[in-house]
Amino acid sequence: MTATDLSHYDPAPATPPVVDQATWQTELDQLRRREKASTRELDAIAAQRRRLPMVRMPDYTLEGAFGPVRLADVFDGKHQLIVYSHMWHPGGEYQCGGCTFFTSQFTRLDFLEAFDARFVVVTQGSIDEALAYRRRVGNRMSWYSTADSTFGADVGAPPDAGFALNVFLRDGEDVYRTWHTDGRGVEQVSHVFPLMDVLPYGRQEMREDSPEGWPQDETYGGWPEPQEIAGWYGEE
Repeated sequence: MTATDLSHYDPAPATPPVVDQATWQTELDQLRRREKASTRELDAIAAQRRRLPMVRMPDYTLEGAFGPVRLADVFDGKHQLIVYSHMWHPGGEYQCGGCTFFTSQFTRLDFLEAFDARFVVVTQGSIDEALAYRRRVGNRMSWYSTADSTFGADVGAPPDAGFALNVFLRDGEDVYRTWHTDGRGVEQVSHVFPLMDVLPYGRQEMREDSPEGWPQDETYGGWPEPQEIAGWYGEE
């Protein structure tokens, strides 16, 4: 028999304690009770969100791939619109790494059609720069420019500032803002962060409460750079 080459089976950098099946199941059941409580709390939060009032928006004009477009028309006939405001630095070959990473996960959004909704990206950059960057990093969503509009500043994403996630409702030609979040609040519409969180080592960031010896790096240390995302998904 030929000996199996085990040289590529590197030992794990750290491991949880090893226990028997019954002990593991007991620990899992205890955790599951907290997970279920968290799920119920998220349901309650969503119920409260559905009862939020809304504020009427001005008749903004944005710039799309085919020219100027009214905000009401960005809905593309839908009644609900999710807008991610992508951080932007004019003239940069690569833009915010966090925004690029966040938006790169949304490759299949056709399911929103059944919910009378659409998800788009807006940015303070010019539409030509925005569309070129979209191609460079392989983003699949529709992009719009707010460079000649106060829309970005009015929804929490002014020029040379942060990112934001906003939701709007269209009633005829009238558009209303129904919800907003930023910072880590955007994680709730993501799947990449929950996937990291179920891993034994989590996000491997120093801010996390992890056992001694767990691999950890600076916050955001494991996130891909925009150049990497362009290499994975980009058209150029």
